[in-house]
Amino acid sequence: MRVAMVGAGYVGLVSGACFADFGHTVVCVDTAPEKIAALKDGRIPIYEPGLDALVAENVRQRRLAFTTSLAEAVAGADAVFIAVGTPSRRGDGFADLSYVHQAARDIAAAVTGPTVVVTKSTVPVGTGDEVERIVREARPGIAIAVASNPEFLREGAAISDFKRPDRVVIGADDPKAAAVVSELYRPLYLNHAPILVTSRRTAELTKYAANAFLATKITFINEIADLCEQVGADVQEVARGIGLDNRIGRKFLHAGPGYGGSCFPKDTLALVKTAQDAGSPVRLVETVVAVNDSRKRAMARKVVAACGGPVRGKRIALLGLTFKPNTDDMREAPSLAIIAGLQDAGARVVAYDPEGVEQARALLTGVDYAADPYACAEGAHALVIVTEWDAFRALDLRRLHGAMAEPVLVDLRNVYRPEDARRHGFTYASVGRP
Repeated sequence: MRVAMVGAGYVGLVSGACFADFGHTVVCVDTAPEKIAALKDGRIPIYEPGLDALVAENVRQRRLAFTTSLAEAVAGADAVFIAVGTPSRRGDGFADLSYVHQAARDIAAAVTGPTVVVTKSTVPVGTGDEVERIVREARPGIAIAVASNPEFLREGAAISDFKRPDRVVIGADDPKAAAVVSELYRPLYLNHAPILVTSRRTAELTKYAANAFLATKITFINEIADLCEQVGADVQEVARGIGLDNRIGRKFLHAGPGYGGSCFPKDTLALVKTAQDAGSPVRLVETVVAVNDSRKRAMARKVVAACGGPVRGKRIALLGLTFKPNTDDMREAPSLAIIAGLQDAGARVVAYDPEGVEQARALLTGVDYAADPYACAEGAHALVIVTEWDAFRALDLRRLHGAMAEPVLVDLRNVYRPEDARRHGFTYASVGRP
């Protein structure tokens, strides 16, 4: 099948490359000439394991191409996907749909025959209705159906998630549109991946509900971690004890500094606003948003407390800047709030991240960057593990101890066993453990 992917960002690029790898012919279009030029030159503008090789192979096989011409991409396409950003709108936190609506107008102007327009961007309930209105008003003489196909990709494991998904959700009120999108995913039948066909509004809400539920699990275990610290319990054992219950499950029960990234913060906030507008507020999700926001800042206070007093003038080293490992994404990363809190307390911050330094430079001021974890720890009064990159899981604790001005280790991801850290002479603090 012929596919046009409008938007060559994270979702569009990964989805386009994977569809091409299924054997479809895909053209990714983007309005940023520098991004398209980089992709044509074989340079991937985001970090996602395996994506560079996947893109290169499908470009070589002539199944994947890139352009700035939307008309070129859309002409003759069986399905046109909208995969543009929906950031939180300034002022009210609702999803900014301006890019989606503009994409719909541009697609309507470019289609040359019957087409299925598929919204892959994360959008509030009812967005598909507006997209349908836009395209049908613009091109009343052409049969254009609108479907929803939300993405469920984890950064750092996106290719695997696309090719071996837990489920594929297709929201379509037109049976022909559902059939077209289902055909795109037909290669997944070999993997027995469940394909769930719903109404369009149900699919739109499913995406928000999934992210809000996962954010709630994270926030729940973080609050339990705080309680564990007060009563002398171990949150990792609590998480294991409840996670072995099949009704609860073990995933997303890892205590830490709070969730971040491109999805959970904006999607929980958008769901809150949608529910308020519908007169059916989601109080639980409202609390999740508030607790998570305050937790990130509280992690800076946790570092100060571990240092035993004021940190003004002290050198604090951070390992990990991105919101999670195996990505270069700094959006809503806990490190941003932690660094701001430490700088407000007068600390000098030095940081290291395997992939996120360039993105961090655009967001942070007054931070020094180190070449590796040991250079980061040199002369530091505290070392803080913020992101659980694999490279931080087996550090030479003896070497770190010798490099630091004061041996304080604050492990916000519970990477190390407390007894190991203390055996190497560290004053050790973690999350939710005695």
